[in-house]
Amino acid sequence: MEAYLDNSATTRCFESVAGLMTKVMCEDYGNPSSMHIKGIQAEQYLRYARSVIAKNLKVNEKEIYFTSGGTESDNLALIGAAMANQRSGHHLITTCIEHPAVLQPMQFLESQGFQVTYLPVDREGKVILEELRRALRPDTILVSMMHTNNEVGSVQPVEEAAHMVKSFNSGIIFHVDGVQGYGKYRILPRKMRIDMLSVSGHKIHGPKGIGFLYVNEKVKITPVIFGGGQQKGLRSGTENVPAIAGLAKAVEEIYGSLEMDVESMRSLKNYFVAGVQSIPGIQINGSTREDSSPHIISVSVQGVRSEVLLHALEDKRIYVSAGSACASNKPAYSATLKAMGVEREQLDSTLRFSLSLFTTKEEIDYTLESLYDIIPMLRKYTRY
Repeated sequence: MEAYLDNSATTRCFESVAGLMTKVMCEDYGNPSSMHIKGIQAEQYLRYARSVIAKNLKVNEKEIYFTSGGTESDNLALIGAAMANQRSGHHLITTCIEHPAVLQPMQFLESQGFQVTYLPVDREGKVILEELRRALRPDTILVSMMHTNNEVGSVQPVEEAAHMVKSFNSGIIFHVDGVQGYGKYRILPRKMRIDMLSVSGHKIHGPKGIGFLYVNEKVKITPVIFGGGQQKGLRSGTENVPAIAGLAKAVEEIYGSLEMDVESMRSLKNYFVAGVQSIPGIQINGSTREDSSPHIISVSVQGVRSEVLLHALEDKRIYVSAGSACASNKPAYSATLKAMGVEREQLDSTLRFSLSLFTTKEEIDYTLESLYDIIPMLRKYTRY
């Protein structure tokens, strides 16, 4: 048997997505900038994709820009907006548990003369709103906060934070990294007062290498990629039509049965948490209540290094990760877990299990049975 429980790293494509992409690549393969019929057919896929995503977010189609994924969307949002609005101030705010796709652009902006405040979180991995209130300044121009943390699944108080920011100064731009939250929650930027939203296709059973950035039409933003002037000059480069078509199909599929799928994931998550907590020396990091994500579980296993346990599970064809997939090849301890106050001995013994709408109870049972066998054995024979 095989159990794929690394869905926060990437998801399996919907078959409908793969089928549509094949058609676009092999039949409707024109360049959308071309004037002939093949180009017009390709352009129609872009228009349809914008309409699907805009309708889902309840925004205007012209506010949707296609990118290569969440990382590019975050970079474009942060660097583009900071550079375009620097005459109004040089102060930016984010949190200390953001994905590297946000933290590293922020560090780059610091090297360019901007000041960045990194907000702390509580022991459940949630931003402390009072700290945000204290951090706001007359020269603050941008606040960036993730919707759902990619390591522990904490869901941030995005709507409350946006209201606080806009009440302080309606001109401050509020950006949300929605990579882990989109497809699990209904995110409505206008209602929630989100100015920019980053999304990645391969987290919602779409293709890799595609994503989008929602930018409110009133936001000033400077391009960071220059070239042929596609997408109103904000994101030059020939559009990835097959992936954009696949992304739109994934959005239709995942939001077509969202509530039912989320309920199923949450039920399996609760079942897994109850089962794994029966093992002595297990710590669940973050909340497992209804206000947490339905698909992410962070588990620290006392006395067993995460890398050892990860490969022991891999031998049984159970696939999980040690923290963020984008940073798991780096030796440093998780900044998110450290910010939450997780004890040092637990930092190197943490695995992330993440579910999807394809996850089955059989996979969870197989994983639990394997953990019941593996953990006592590793504790007995592994020098920690």
